[in-house]
Amino acid sequence: MKLREIYEQAVRLGIEADLRGEEEVKRILTQTQKEFEELKEEDKPFFDAEKLFNPFSDTRILYGNDDVEVKRILAGIDMEVGEVLLADRLREKGAGVDLILSHHPEGMALAALYEVMHLQEDILYGLGVPVNVAEGLLASRISEVHRGLMPLNHNRAVDAARLLDFPLMCVHTPADNLVTRFLNQLFSEKNPRTVGEVVKVLKEIPEYQEARKIKAGPEVIVGSEKKRAGKIYVDMTGGTSGSSTAYEKLAQAGVGTVVVMHMPEKHRTEAEKNHLNVVIAGHIASDSLGLNLFLDTLEPQGVEILPCSGLIRVRR
Repeated sequence: MKLREIYEQAVRLGIEADLRGEEEVKRILTQTQKEFEELKEEDKPFFDAEKLFNPFSDTRILYGNDDVEVKRILAGIDMEVGEVLLADRLREKGAGVDLILSHHPEGMALAALYEVMHLQEDILYGLGVPVNVAEGLLASRISEVHRGLMPLNHNRAVDAARLLDFPLMCVHTPADNLVTRFLNQLFSEKNPRTVGEVVKVLKEIPEYQEARKIKAGPEVIVGSEKKRAGKIYVDMTGGTSGSSTAYEKLAQAGVGTVVVMHMPEKHRTEAEKNHLNVVIAGHIASDSLGLNLFLDTLEPQGVEILPCSGLIRVRR
């Protein structure tokens, strides 16, 4: 496959699995086109043209020509300078790598991570939180994340890939959308009654089984396994953790159990205060599941995957 084909496939799958629905995503892309056209001429050269096609600011080709032929990918959850050097070492040993693929964003995709958080507004709205409240809850958190990203030296891995001439790309929200859809469909099918049954469903998934072996499996951190699960909210997409003040509104909207990759302590406290059950599925296992669902679409097209950096590779 060509590098551009892999990138476009990630975007396409991410849109198909987006909880906002394809029509809403198309509306967003149309609005972005309008904003570009209204820019002053001196500002247009600095516009990220990929946004006209790709609604996920945290998913980009960070280095490499579009027409590079990719036969072997070194894929992992965090692909930083160390992993770029690993790719170079593999090349020296004869295991040529054509593309370094990271789940977590690097470079400009990391700097723009906060932009995808608006997805969370639509998710909350879909759960029953009024849209104006959802937007109000996320506004300060998005601004906080933006400010937190500003001082980062975010281009280090990209610079290393450029110097060693390794194509580098990241696939973040599309993979998170895929794992979210996968778990939503599974919970709908299994219809777990208790929190313990929610955990049992997760433990039947190979990525979480492997995570248990290294002490990183699913765990209840608020509530107990005997409690009834109620309405389940799978919170695994939208860039990073949202607002800690959202849990009160989620409880009011009828959510009983939140299934997350990870949760900051402040969020855990708010969830407990509002009587929500919280299941930590596991960060790296959940990211592996989402990335695997994407990688499974590449292998049938002749692409070999070399997993590293935490990726629990499971084929379906």
